[in-house]
Amino acid sequence: MSVGVVMLCHTAFDRAAQVARHWAVRDCPVVIHVDRRVKRRAYDGLVKALSDLPNIRFSGRHACEWGTWGIVAATQEASTIMLRDFAQVRHVYLASGSCLPLRPVEEMIAYLTERPRTDFIESVTTEDVGWTIGGLDVERFTLRFPFSWRKQRRLFDGYVRLQRRLGFRRRIPAGIVPHLGSQWWCLTRQTLSAILENPDRAEIDRYFRRVWIPDESYFQTLVRQVSANVESRSLTLSKFDFQGKPHIFYDDHLQLLRRSDCFVARKIWPHAGRLYKTFLSDDTGSQPAAEPNPGKIDRLFAKAVERRTKGRPGLYMQSRHPNENWENGRTAAPYSVFEGFVDLFENFEIWLGKATGTRVHGHIFAEAKVEFAGGEKIYNGAVCDSAAIRDYNPTSFLTNLIWNTRGERQCFQFGPEDSQALAQFIAGDPNAQISVISGAWAIPLFHSNRNFGEIRKEAARLQKIEAEFLSELRKPWVKARVRTWSLAEFVENPMEPLQTIVDEISPRAMRRLSEAPRLADLTGFGQFLQNLRNQGMQPVLMGDFPAGDDPRPSTSRRGRPYLVK
Repeated sequence: MSVGVVMLCHTAFDRAAQVARHWAVRDCPVVIHVDRRVKRRAYDGLVKALSDLPNIRFSGRHACEWGTWGIVAATQEASTIMLRDFAQVRHVYLASGSCLPLRPVEEMIAYLTERPRTDFIESVTTEDVGWTIGGLDVERFTLRFPFSWRKQRRLFDGYVRLQRRLGFRRRIPAGIVPHLGSQWWCLTRQTLSAILENPDRAEIDRYFRRVWIPDESYFQTLVRQVSANVESRSLTLSKFDFQGKPHIFYDDHLQLLRRSDCFVARKIWPHAGRLYKTFLSDDTGSQPAAEPNPGKIDRLFAKAVERRTKGRPGLYMQSRHPNENWENGRTAAPYSVFEGFVDLFENFEIWLGKATGTRVHGHIFAEAKVEFAGGEKIYNGAVCDSAAIRDYNPTSFLTNLIWNTRGERQCFQFGPEDSQALAQFIAGDPNAQISVISGAWAIPLFHSNRNFGEIRKEAARLQKIEAEFLSELRKPWVKARVRTWSLAEFVENPMEPLQTIVDEISPRAMRRLSEAPRLADLTGFGQFLQNLRNQGMQPVLMGDFPAGDDPRPSTSRRGRPYLVK
């Protein structure tokens, strides 16, 4: 008993000749079909390269465009030659020019000899199939597809819409129950000859000529009519990505291919010299015989698809730059944003860094430059402090900063005087922890030596900007963890919110704060707000600061840290 191989070749004819010779010298007849669109010179070169092997034939050539009838016609003609010229063949194995045997040919022959009446072809009904990509399941059998999906896409789509609008449905020939499956099969001589010699073949072929992607349904459907023992699986390892395109195997997939235990794999990169050298050599006896089981590597392919479609959280790669809202997490790690704290407290960044053990930056979105911690000009990942470079793509600036400092929480200051380009981005980031003391921007104005008319205009501008930011933080789509306090509310009891913030940044510390940063001098601040009101500006974000009632620190010694008893 022998196994015959039908090879459909389109390109990389040096590799196809290498694989065909591998089959032929091990007593497996080969019939090769070469796409009619291939130039005559390349075809003649392949014929000449294999002319010394008596058990290799070449079939008539058909144009094999994806999704069209030509692939089925090529398979039919090559299979007919195989059954006619090689009477000793009991199973016919369909392969492509980019297929590669993974196990010794002798093992495959022995495996099929033990199963002389079993047909290996993936064949499932359209209701059960879950891998079709493009929205056409049953419709591929009930509509007509005279146009090429690749070359005539507009005509293809327009004709499908027209048929749907008119309610057109093709008549499926009697006895035909449409099935789908992988193109790559291994059928017995009896089954294949029964399909090719079917008295109704002319009618069946006319019907399937206008089916979309008939190579995935023609043999898969007809085998159910003539075979008594179908194993609905392929002996060829063939994996597809989320777009329905086949995975290409490279040299670094060597161990992965071995683990599959499959007899043949496609699609192999023509320049994967290590794969061809390893699997086409005679020294393959060390691999134990096992049942073909491509499911053993399905988990790895599922992870690969997830990585390709979603990427790593917070990483925007050139090869997988996501569309808006397609990203797998906007940033790579948690970070904290503080608004108003440096205005209310003296040396807040230094205090927070000591209390939490994190890097605390200044205003990284300040108009003049990026205020990195410690006054650094270049930070992790070669991120520089240039405002012009940052503002060219502020989203990439922030995501790069968080990505390049993974494992070390980043904290930075934000305020109405900063660029607001990323306000919405930060609000929608689940990794962001935003703490806002509303109205604290008025404290630097209170201490400034400017004309009051200028202060009033600036206060009105800053209040408008901060009000818009707070409005963004209240929207239902916000995913950041947000805490807001009015200035008056925070000054009244600063220790409790500071303790909450520190616990959230470094939850493992679990220690109570023994000191707080020093408050800015707010003597006369209430009267300052009243003066703004008197000048026609209404400060509403600071909370209730009565005129003349200055806030006092909880300890009688001004300027000393607050102590927790």
